[in-house]
Amino acid sequence: MTELQARTAVAAPRLPVRPARPLPQRVARGALGLGGLVAFGGCVHLAHVDPVELWHGLPTLGSWAAQAFPPSTEGLGLLLQRAAETVAIAVVGTVAAVVLALPLCVLAARSTSPSALVRLPVRLFLSGLRGVDAFVFALLFVAAVGLGPFAGVLGIALHTWGSMGKLFAEQIETLPRGPLEAAEMTGARRWRTSVSTLLPDLLPGITGIGLYLLEFNIRASTVLGVVGAGGIGQELKNAVDLLAFPRLLTVLVVVLVMVTVVDQLSAALRKTLA
Repeated sequence: MTELQARTAVAAPRLPVRPARPLPQRVARGALGLGGLVAFGGCVHLAHVDPVELWHGLPTLGSWAAQAFPPSTEGLGLLLQRAAETVAIAVVGTVAAVVLALPLCVLAARSTSPSALVRLPVRLFLSGLRGVDAFVFALLFVAAVGLGPFAGVLGIALHTWGSMGKLFAEQIETLPRGPLEAAEMTGARRWRTSVSTLLPDLLPGITGIGLYLLEFNIRASTVLGVVGAGGIGQELKNAVDLLAFPRLLTVLVVVLVMVTVVDQLSAALRKTLA
């Protein structure tokens, strides 16, 4: 051993020896991992995952892709109108969800809710809204209010109401309770103190959440037209049904440009508000 190697060996800190895990803990971890693999295998079976079928379908997909070029510009004005309609559905639905979520998030947060008797039902209600996808809500409202973008707005608003209420409540719970308790000691009502004291601190957080969900809702709104709830999804469905691949490619390009522009604008707004 050279002198340099000897010095390095002496100077190198000794890493602590990690004690071996107890046998029951190792058995439990192994059983958990095995159970996860079995569960995943069951999911693959139930989902009928078949790579062979995918391999056989690749030539068909390649043929369709070749037929899609060049993209069709016929009716481009209508596609742009449908794209604007898609954005409008998401914007109106998201704003409606914000207005509906702000009162309930105060009741759902542990630090501002009057009691568990109020908090738990409100949380259960928000979880129910969040558990039903906007697509399902839109399908129901198409039957209730008829075809068109209004059904899409209602579907987006109800689903986003649940998501925003939960996220806003969690945002409230992360704030320190000191200012709220100090305001309550003056004798003001909890609801009034919650709004006046917490809103300035909450505003950046809820704005970021709102912009993020707006981006998500614009993507979700692109398929609502499949059930007749307005937007560019209807043109997408028509192109697929008619096997009009050049038209389908144009629709996909419009959707891609729309989503990219919205993402960039949202990122710029979040950066400005940060």
